[in-house]
Amino acid sequence: MSLLDEIKSLQSQASAELAAAASPDALEAWRVKYLGLKGAVRAAVLKLRDVPAADKPSLGKAVNELKNSLQAAYDARAVELSVGKVRRGGPAVDVTLPGKRPAFGHTHVITQTINELCDVFGRMGFEVAYGPELEDEWHNFDALNIPPHHPARDELDSFYVDQETMLRSQTSTVQIRVMESRKPPVRIVAPGRVYRPDTVDATHSMMFHQIEGLYVDEGVSMADLKSCVDQFCKAFFGSDVATRFRPSYFPFTEPSAEVDFSCPLCRGAGCAACRQSGWMELAGCGMVHPAVFQAVGYDSEKYTGFAFGFGIERMVMQRHHIPDIRLLFQSDARFLRQF
Repeated sequence: MSLLDEIKSLQSQASAELAAAASPDALEAWRVKYLGLKGAVRAAVLKLRDVPAADKPSLGKAVNELKNSLQAAYDARAVELSVGKVRRGGPAVDVTLPGKRPAFGHTHVITQTINELCDVFGRMGFEVAYGPELEDEWHNFDALNIPPHHPARDELDSFYVDQETMLRSQTSTVQIRVMESRKPPVRIVAPGRVYRPDTVDATHSMMFHQIEGLYVDEGVSMADLKSCVDQFCKAFFGSDVATRFRPSYFPFTEPSAEVDFSCPLCRGAGCAACRQSGWMELAGCGMVHPAVFQAVGYDSEKYTGFAFGFGIERMVMQRHHIPDIRLLFQSDARFLRQF
């Protein structure tokens, strides 16, 4: 029998046996017999070495057609058996079972809080402004009335990239950039990441988030500042929350104050969370210093304004009773999916 006759016979025999294969095991046995490394098709390929050179092109083409034909027939039969098994309710695939839902993520609790803060201040008339995290000394210090001898400007107290550039240590830099680009009235909040080389512990991190606010116009007073902060605290923490202002000092505001709000856990009675004081520290604030207005070209005799800054992680921890700031920056989904 010539090789061409063998190929035709092999085609007929393989097709008949494939049609008779009624199970995955039988189908796999057929594949090994005909398409495996030691199968019939491979044997036919090896026989091409012994045929005359003149006949090799036509016989090689016939062997390739046999291989491709059997492979296509095998693939089609495998699909038929799989579909048939599904239709017969076999164990391979049960289309009546519910599918596996993908594990969707959700917005991080810090981002949730930032969005809520922007929404609250948006209802109070503030627009949201953003600025670069890599800043120069002018916007991070000089324009904010922080002189060269101030401790914050020490190389060990800021993340300097070079002698004049650093990662910003507060989002007050955005306030400067906004005032440089427009005239009053200005009413903005600036959320974002800031960086300070603090030792990481339960209440400190070298990277954290702030939201700072600025309102500049004619006739803005300390009473406006207190009213704004008090309304915000009631909107964010609850209508029964009280606020108080304590005198403080910041280079970029004068007068300056620290803001406390009544402990939401003990409602002012005193507990471990508030160290028995009934109050929790919230923010720093004050009236914008005239030197800041001078740096951005505002007339301090005509305009006044107030500024405030909140640590967002602190607000998240106080609101959700989180004992350690490091929990907010870990990747444990069991903790993060609670919020």
